[in-house]
Amino acid sequence: MNRTFVMGDIHGAYRALRQCLEIADFDYQYDHLICLGDVCDGWPETKESIDELLRIKKLTYIQGNHDYWTLQWMISGTADPVWLTQGGESTVKSYHDGIPDQHKRLLEEALPYFRIEDKLFVHAGIDPLQDIEKQDLSIFLWDRNLARIAIDSHNKKITDKLTRFDEVYIGHTPIPSKKPVYSAGVWLMDTGAGWSGVLSMMEIHAKEIFTSDPVGELYPGVPGRKPK
Repeated sequence: MNRTFVMGDIHGAYRALRQCLEIADFDYQYDHLICLGDVCDGWPETKESIDELLRIKKLTYIQGNHDYWTLQWMISGTADPVWLTQGGESTVKSYHDGIPDQHKRLLEEALPYFRIEDKLFVHAGIDPLQDIEKQDLSIFLWDRNLARIAIDSHNKKITDKLTRFDEVYIGHTPIPSKKPVYSAGVWLMDTGAGWSGVLSMMEIHAKEIFTSDPVGELYPGVPGRKPK
């Protein structure tokens, strides 16, 4: 039986990506993977990470803010100086042999959000008080308000759902946990793979979680990024 997985921010950590897929015994032909964005920037293997994702027949890719930055560079050839300091430099280096058309196409065709049944998948978050169809892309890529409220609800043990969706899955805001955290209808999936944390992937129906080793241990000697 085919399965559906959701994965948090990869940030160039190809070794962590492979580890999660292997631990889950992921079927590249039949299983469905929903990536919450930010495959780019941070660890040194953005190109290899995208190559791996492109092997997956049933891939749904959601745009992250770092993907947006990377795409602007791929299109224009000009690197945003802020982007370079936020992990973009490692992405540029990973494409020293050129940018494959498929890589650019993946980022161009990335979705602002994705829905299955009453489950919503988005990179950064949404405004829970506004219809999603009326919201700006900048909210989906950058806003941390929903994540902050979910974290606060978790700390205060508040269980009332924060949105009209049954479940919302978000990345973007790293949490100091070795596995995703559920709070008030929101799944916080970014477990810090872009820095010294782990990469997490979860089967959305069984809620079975698969995590990598701490990414810094997978890239010994490679300087990590500092959280934004």
